Amino acid sequence: MDLFGIRISVDAGWFLTLFLVILWLSPSFRRTLNSSDGVAYLTTVLSALLFFASLVVHELGHALVARRNGIEVRNIQLFLFGGLTQMSREAQTPGEEFRIAAAGPAATLLMVIVFLVIDLAIVGPHLLWDAIRLAPNITITPVLLGLSWLLLMNVVVLLFNLVPAFPLDGGRIARAIVWRTTNDKRRGTRAAAQLGQAFAIVLAGLGIWLMLSGSLLGGLWLLMLAFLLGQSARGALVQSALTERIEGVRVADIMDRHPVTIPGSTPVTRALDEYFLRYGWSWFPVVDDAGRFMGVSRQERVQTAVDGGEGWLTVDAVVDAEEAGNWRVNEDRPLTELLSSEPLGRLGALMAVDGEGVLRGVVTVEQVRRALQSALGPPPAGAV
Repeated sequence: MDLFGIRISVDAGWFLTLFLVILWLSPSFRRTLNSSDGVAYLTTVLSALLFFASLVVHELGHALVARRNGIEVRNIQLFLFGGLTQMSREAQTPGEEFRIAAAGPAATLLMVIVFLVIDLAIVGPHLLWDAIRLAPNITITPVLLGLSWLLLMNVVVLLFNLVPAFPLDGGRIARAIVWRTTNDKRRGTRAAAQLGQAFAIVLAGLGIWLMLSGSLLGGLWLLMLAFLLGQSARGALVQSALTERIEGVRVADIMDRHPVTIPGSTPVTRALDEYFLRYGWSWFPVVDDAGRFMGVSRQERVQTAVDGGEGWLTVDAVVDAEEAGNWRVNEDRPLTELLSSEPLGRLGALMAVDGEGVLRGVVTVEQVRRALQSALGPPPAGAV
């Protein structure tokens, strides 16, 4: 499913979460509603699905603000512990970081207001708290039950995400504030990640306490969440330390300065023989007469043109021009930006261009890996 040009997907773990939420809600919804089991189950399923829809709204907040700040967003994925927005790069300024991080909680706050207004319209302000806690003095309908639960859960999501612990939104907001105050992104990352590790320990302790109190499922869930948050915070600390060691290294310092390129005016028949069949590669960068990067030519498209009797076409007619922006990186950009580059991981290489768009080199995943290994120093004696 696509929303605003952004693909919405789920992984296998999300179905487990959906099953667990329905399993958790069903008994209490059945006890609360004075209706058939079928109505109670349907209310449970619809409430669970609407809750996950509200998580998508939360992630859309991040995605749309990131897009407004020039960051490409390809996918929002629901997984075992919530949602994840996949961006092409990290924020480059504390202002960008703050706006993107705060957009998610702002979207959730909007959902809270929507559910609150509907609840107020149904029961009135004097019975709102009774509706939220499902007091026996009011008639609980399926609609009121679902809305009250969604209101409560979105408040929980809002408060949880505002905890100043990386990688939660509150932790990213805290990083942006420290970054702006100190003009040092690494210091902001370290502060937020350390808070994230501390919060993970607190969650783990709470999970153990719940398990000992008899709430096995809830305790196990918190332990798994604590492990995920702790690992993410630890990863941020490791990346921060690595960033310090490669500070000052640019894309131009590690790129291949003499890539094999195909002139855009080359006929596809010639390109197939002299490039694809000769070198055995599946793609090549294409440049115009001035050496400016035009995009990437793939063997399958060239072969299709030749097989279709269109050998008179030139390579620039079958180039992946729409993908050109994903393949491009300025040669003066710091190497640290490539560590979180989604296009580099997906495509395996990026085209390094100058300010005029002229292709100056190619940087590959392997070149980045070698640069990182060099920054970390030689392996210990005897290591393989």
